[in-house]
Parts: sequence; structure tokens; C-alpha cells
Amino acid sequence: MGSKRLVVVRLIAVAVSSFGFIYVFWRWTDTISWHAWWIAIPLVVAETYSLSESVFFAFMMWNAKRRPDPPVPSPGQSVDVFITTYNEPLDLVLTTARAARDITYPHMTWILDDGDREEFREAAAGLGVGYITRGDEWIGRQRFAKAGNINNALFLTEGEFIAILDADQVPRPEFLERVLGYFDDENVAFVQTPQYFWNVPDDDPLGSQAQLFYGPIQQGKDGWGAAFFCGSNAALRREALMVLGLKTFSRNAEPAARRALRRGRAELEDLINELGSSSFFRRSLEDALTAVRLAQSGLRRGDLGVAITELQARIHAVIRQGDPLPRRVSDVLTGIVQSVEVSRIDDALAIQPINTATVTEDMATAMHLHAMGWESVYHHEVLVDGLAPEDLRTMLVQRQRWATGSMQVFFANNPLFQHGLTVPQRLMYLSTMTSYLNGFAAVVYIVAPIIYLSTGIFPMEATPLDFFARFIPFFIACQLLFQVAGHGSGGLWRGQQMSFALFPTWIAATLSAAAAVFLRRHIKFSVTPKTRSVTEIDYRPVTIQIIAMTALVAACVVGGVRLWLGRADEFPTYLSLAWVALDLLLLAAVIRAARYRGHDGAPAGAEGTALVGVSASPVAGTEGGSV
Repeated sequence: MGSKRLVVVRLIAVAVSSFGFIYVFWRWTDTISWHAWWIAIPLVVAETYSLSESVFFAFMMWNAKRRPDPPVPSPGQSVDVFITTYNEPLDLVLTTARAARDITYPHMTWILDDGDREEFREAAAGLGVGYITRGDEWIGRQRFAKAGNINNALFLTEGEFIAILDADQVPRPEFLERVLGYFDDENVAFVQTPQYFWNVPDDDPLGSQAQLFYGPIQQGKDGWGAAFFCGSNAALRREALMVLGLKTFSRNAEPAARRALRRGRAELEDLINELGSSSFFRRSLEDALTAVRLAQSGLRRGDLGVAITELQARIHAVIRQGDPLPRRVSDVLTGIVQSVEVSRIDDALAIQPINTATVTEDMATAMHLHAMGWESVYHHEVLVDGLAPEDLRTMLVQRQRWATGSMQVFFANNPLFQHGLTVPQRLMYLSTMTSYLNGFAAVVYIVAPIIYLSTGIFPMEATPLDFFARFIPFFIACQLLFQVAGHGSGGLWRGQQMSFALFPTWIAATLSAAAAVFLRRHIKFSVTPKTRSVTEIDYRPVTIQIIAMTALVAACVVGGVRLWLGRADEFPTYLSLAWVALDLLLLAAVIRAARYRGHDGAPAGAEGTALVGVSASPVAGTEGGSV
């Protein structure tokens, strides 16, 4: 975003915040129909939520960063390019592997086959690229889907940097040359590039080209030091990932180690008191007790690994010194050594650098890297050509996974309470997560006009002049902000439609994530199908939206009849009819999406490096993620 446009965006952002606060304050203080509080309160809460999302977007755009050309990478750096695959067809994976092999900067390409398919192993050898699958240590243990696949490969490769590509993301030859230079700054943990899909038609019926996200939103997050890692089309510093894995391991192991040391100390003190001062073995027990106390002191300093290693060495020295210890004393000392063993025998890998606690491992990993003080870069240049879902059902699987994972992080590791994040970083992550709460607001925006047109119960007490004088400036300022921030590309309207029309998906994802976090229910990682899942028009995935549209149309008929009979006031009726018209326009996107049968054109070549445009809405569904 150029400096002149950024100034305009900031001016509009001030207007959005000012007009929005004026409108919402007026709504809360002067307009609530308390006789219909059961719909009036949800409506004003939904409007307040919408204001918060607009303010988040305005704040994000305030500091949008336009980076200059990247530095030329230093020669001789070691790089591993990972291509993750589970059940994708061989020809698709080989297309990506061939392009990855031909990246001009020297590197090693690896196919990470989570399906352990012999034909993939043979094809990789024929292509001259590496092949990695999981070993026997994973048998019978939790696999952690894509995150586990990458973590497994991290311990089998040695490159200083890694690049991650989904199986259907075909890199251009200059990919590494355009991103590695950023790592000259030793604080940079990862560089993210846009996800661009060659098989999306110009009208983008499924809203796949998240152009507002891979543009102004990522540039805005980048300006606040919070550019997102999106799971593919990115390069990462191995050191940063391994340090994160070690810290996470230490954080998870410390509570158990503390409990074990407390138990061991209590057992030793009880045994010393029981044996008395004349015991021949009292000195050995006191040496062991001193070792436990030193280990507890080391834990308080945060030196888990050192504390446990030194404790085990001291206890073993006590066991080996002098005469053999009585069986009971030996058992206590051996038990202490075993109880503080921090290796996680329940998992194949004790260290998990890529976050395994959520189905959106990319967002969680990036957030924890930022919390540790690592920096990120968003490089605004298309360097990879990908494959987008080609039917509605497949798209919904993808969007629900993104939303579920984001809300998992929201409930389990809320960025507001993540130590180490700056305030802007907390807000950048929070804005992405709360965008999926838009599903609940959409329900209110659909139900409210239906209630009035059908029953005459209006959730607001205001004159037309008072309402329009406050609402119209806010509405226009919001639309101006989106248009100016998204200047130069189409698709803004499609994004707004999808973020509203997919409300059942956002609600289901939020409830699923809440159940996973609070009720410990398992969430299955759903790999996005890379082929069309249906060949005929299928409206079943959007049954709820069709019911909502039918109810809206029926309410218009009832409302029109009530107005004609003189049983309804003109202002609320006309306002509700306009409201219904907007709802229908937004919901209509799913009808077009259900009828879409996929793109029949040929894939775009690797020619050029056109910048991604901007489109969509800064609310639910525009946050990109791994395919």
C-alpha cells in the first residue's frame, strides 16, 4: 500500500471509528425496545460486534507495510523444501515435486508422504527428490496430521531453512531467491508469501481468492509485527522452530517434574527421619536430598533440562558410592530418577516444533514464535500457483477446518493472555479469531427483520431522521475503508457475501472448537479433497441458507400485506424490507456456489510475478490458511 493511499486509509479509519462509536452508543442508550428485549438486545450486541470488527480492520490498516524488494540471499545456505501429502493423487504431487526440484536456488526437495505409498517412494527416486514417511515409532501413537508429518521430517533433515508447500501448490523457479534474503536478519523466523489459485474464474464463485487477506490484511499485520504463517508457500528458520519445540516441551514437562521432585523430597525426608541419625546410610540419603533441592532450585530458574540431568547424575553417584544400599533405600532413589524422566513416551517425538494442539497448526505456531520474540515477514508477491476447491462441499470442508482451528486457539490459547506478545500482536491474532463469531451476528441480522415483518415487533425505537443521521455515515465510512484498502482488484463484494452467507459453517466451527477445548472432544483433521467431490448440482450443503432465504421472502410478503392493510408503520416496514433485500443479496452467493462445477481452463504458467490483488471482507472466511 503506497504512502498516499495509507494516509487516506488512516483518515477513513478515524471516520469509521468515530461514526461507529457514535452510532452504537446511541443504539445502547436511546433506541432499545425494552418491551421486545429478547430481540432488541441481541441486535444491538450484534451491531456492537460488527463495530468491533470494523475497528479491528481500521487498526490493522493503520500500519500496513509495503516492503521494498527483498535482499539478495547469501550463497551457500542449506534449504529443505517440504511437500506435504496424505492422500493426494500421484500426478498432482509429482507436478509440485518437479517444480520444487527445479527451484533455482540450491536446495533439497523432499516428498513428505503421510500415506506411506510405495509408488510415491519409487516416483520420488525417479524424479531425483527425497522421500520421507513415518517410522515404526509412530505406530499406535497419535499422528497429529500435517503438523506431525512436518515434525517427523524436521528430525530427518538438516537444512538451515525449510520451505513448506502443500501437495497442490506449485512453486515458481525464483521462489527461494525471493524470500531467503529476509533471513539475513537473524530475528526473522518465517517469510510468508500469498496463496494464489490458478483454477479460479474471474467471478470467483466460491470466494477462494482471499485477496484482501493476501494483501492489505497481511500487510497490516506485517506492519504490527504479526504477519501470519499460513501453512504453505512459506519459508521458515529451522532454529526458530526447534527453539519453540524445546520451549513447549519444557513448559509442558515442568509441572510433572515439579510434582515428582516434591514427592521425592517428601519420601527422602520421611526415610531420613525413620532411619534416625545413627543410620549408616543417612549420609547417602542426605546427599540425595541435597540433589533434589538443587534440582528444585534449577526449575525455579527455568533450567529444566540442566536441573533434571544434574539430579539424575547426582542420584546415580549416590547409588554407586560405597557399600551397596539397602533395597528400600535403593528403590526410593531409583524411583526419584525414573519419576523425573521428562521424555514423553506417549508420543513418537518428545519435541514437536510445529504446534500439534490445533487443526490450524500454522496460526498457533506463528503466534508462539511471535510470543518468543521472533519476527515474521509478509512478502507480497505471487511465487506459487495453487489449486483451489472446485465445488461447494469441498470448499466448506476447508473453511470449517480453518474456522475450527482458529477458534480452538481462541479458546485454549487466547492471544490476549499470551505472555510475550505486544498489544498490537494480540489484537492482530484476536481479530482473526473473532471474525468467525460473525456467524452468530448473521443469525440476528436474518431473524430481526423477519420478526418485524411477520409480527410487527420492532427492536428499535427511533425516528427515521435520527436513525439515518447516525447509521448512514458509519455505513458509508466502512464501505469506503474496504474500497480504498482494496483498491485495484475485484472480489470485495464476493468476500462480503461469503463471510455472511457461510454463517452455519462459522457457528458449527465455533461450537466444535469449544467442545474440543472444554469437553476434550477430538477434532479430526479433514484434508481438503483435491478433486471435485460432486459432479451434479447439490444444494444440500446450504439447506440452512435456503430455508433462511425462503423465510425472508415469506416475511416480505407478510410485511407487505400488513402495510397494505394499515397494520404496520411505514418507516420500520420499509427499513426491514431494505434489510431483507441486503440479506438476500448476501445469501445469494451460496446459490451461485452450489451451481459451480469447477474451472475448465489450463493452469497459469510461472511467467511473471504479478501482485495479488485485494478483495473480500475483513471478517469471517477471508483469513487464508493451508489447503
